[in-house]
Amino acid sequence: MRASCVLLTALAALAAYYVYIPLPGSVSDPWKLMLLDATFRSAQQVKSAHSSARVKVTDTAFDGVEVRVFEGPPKPEEPLKRSIVYVHGGGWALASAKIRYYDELCTAMAEELNAVIVSIEYRLVPKVYFPAQIHDVVRATKYFLQPEVLHKYSVDPGRIGISGDSAGGNLAAALGQQFTQDANLKDKLKVQALIYPVLQALDFNTPSYQQNVNTPILPRYVMVKYWVDYFKGNYDFVQAMVVNNHTSLDVEEAVALRARLNWTSLLPPSLTKDYKPVVQTTGNARIVREIPQLLDARSAPLIADQKVLQHLPKTYILTCEHDVLRDDGIMYAKRLESAGVEVTLDHFEDGFHGCMIFTSWPTNFSVGIRTRNSYIKWLDQNL
Repeated sequence: MRASCVLLTALAALAAYYVYIPLPGSVSDPWKLMLLDATFRSAQQVKSAHSSARVKVTDTAFDGVEVRVFEGPPKPEEPLKRSIVYVHGGGWALASAKIRYYDELCTAMAEELNAVIVSIEYRLVPKVYFPAQIHDVVRATKYFLQPEVLHKYSVDPGRIGISGDSAGGNLAAALGQQFTQDANLKDKLKVQALIYPVLQALDFNTPSYQQNVNTPILPRYVMVKYWVDYFKGNYDFVQAMVVNNHTSLDVEEAVALRARLNWTSLLPPSLTKDYKPVVQTTGNARIVREIPQLLDARSAPLIADQKVLQHLPKTYILTCEHDVLRDDGIMYAKRLESAGVEVTLDHFEDGFHGCMIFTSWPTNFSVGIRTRNSYIKWLDQNL
């Protein structure tokens, strides 16, 4: 009996050791977040479909790209519905439009907005690499925008938006920029809504990267590895990229682009605090030579030219304090405002990366519910 008690105590201690991560005092539901992080580290999510009785859910394909379509309840006074094309997150390598988290989010959007939500099941790393994910999202969206397809789903062509979270926010932003450069598509989107988007790979030492270097769900090292995987790059470069050796002053290709994400001018003093820019004098020019995609605006929408940004639609950007990507979103909001775009920046002090999809038991977070409600409210008022 005593031996069993000792064993149970030891196992409990080991479990607590595995789960426990030091977190800032202001983060929402800290023990839940620790448990969620442990779950993410130990298991893959299983694909499944859960839909509301009031929302019709269909799995189909748009020009060869798998999509899940959520059709909200019709309103007699509005024969045509609003629509959002949604792009899920997961570091370009994980998750699915069909897992419970995204199924629940898109069901809620369809029902509360009386809208048609097209959730894109784009191909993932390692099956494909950049820019194949962008091509999938663009191809599916172009197909959906055809008049006959919009008619089939009773969608108002003047009330369509693009949205996504994390890496999906990256792909949504890339699509938005690409559409502005196509005369046939530049006015097709009424809004874009980006949820804690990843927008650049030039500086992994912004204040939010420094502040949240080891914060779940997305520590800095993991984010850098996602980028390397997205480009089918060499893992030997990861540590050098963490300290910005890939964009040092002797890497000529990166010098001009760094000015477009100068966080000392793009971020408010309340966020820059005492953090110092990490700019290496000499670095590793081989990284950019072997992975030139790092400097491609299609992968890093934050570094796009100002004349591209000025044609983007009304924009919503949600950011979280406990997230390495916080400053990507805030800097993009600032650059869009400077280009004349109407922007709503919605920041959550107790939020963490990924929180918006965690709204149901056992991974329900108060900040998840609040971020989702705020996001849907903005869409309702602006779409």
